[in-house]
Amino acid sequence: MNRKRMLTNLLVNIWMQGGLYILLAIPVLIAIGLYWKAAPLLNEHSLADLIFSSKWFPMKGEFGFLPFIFSSFYVTLLAFILSAPLCLFAAIYLTQFSNRRLLNFMLPVIDILAGIPSVVYGVWGILVIVPLVSGRIAPFFGSTSSGYSLLAGGIVLAVMCIPYMLNMLIEVFHTIPVGMKEASLSLGATHWEMVKHVIIRKGFPGIISAFGLGIAKAFGETIAVLMVVGNTLNLTLSPLKPGYPLPALIANNYGEMMSIPDYDSALMFAALLLFVVILIINLFFRYFIHKTEKI
Repeated sequence: MNRKRMLTNLLVNIWMQGGLYILLAIPVLIAIGLYWKAAPLLNEHSLADLIFSSKWFPMKGEFGFLPFIFSSFYVTLLAFILSAPLCLFAAIYLTQFSNRRLLNFMLPVIDILAGIPSVVYGVWGILVIVPLVSGRIAPFFGSTSSGYSLLAGGIVLAVMCIPYMLNMLIEVFHTIPVGMKEASLSLGATHWEMVKHVIIRKGFPGIISAFGLGIAKAFGETIAVLMVVGNTLNLTLSPLKPGYPLPALIANNYGEMMSIPDYDSALMFAALLLFVVILIINLFFRYFIHKTEKI
């Protein structure tokens, strides 16, 4: 009996440790694979030329990724600006001011929004957001736009990020001990002062983590952005102009332009860039959370 139990424990331990090592190995294997496929391009061009050049002429062997990197950051920034304040105040209202019935109603709605495929968000962007940008927003600012723009991509991405950030923020605010809130109120603080000085301060690392998740999600999103952003090489600060983020470059061209020398390596380098940027974003927010938790 003891031998059977020991054997079972041994197998369970091997299974759990094996699963853990496989999970840890996945990002390493992805990075190695992407670098291996991008190596021919990196051998022919310097990293600085690839990242800071805006010349994109694959037929001439010129691969400047600056417009794609710029568009990716621009769309992500717009999505973050549009979604982060909305999510923060919605989470505060749902957890601190509204009644329990509204929160219970909203939780499945958030789950449904998170489960909608990105292509559906893209179609919604084409049908609603693109006409809104071209017919309303651009004329309001005295400009013209086809609607397929960085702003349209930012709005669609913001809507896609909301359920992830909002769900995490609600969980963060629920973890704050009730005793801390009651102690603050008993000292004479108003409800809003309690939220400002206890809820937000205590939940600050979690808030940063939720924002980091939203940014990483927005930066790597592909299909929905591809459908509304215009897919045009552009280095412009105007959100009403089209752009061409890195995920759209990969999705648009992989498998179709492989007859051009080094094109497949260029697309793998674009994927490697995405991987590295998202890794840096996550590490930055982890470090920031680590520092704020010590304050």
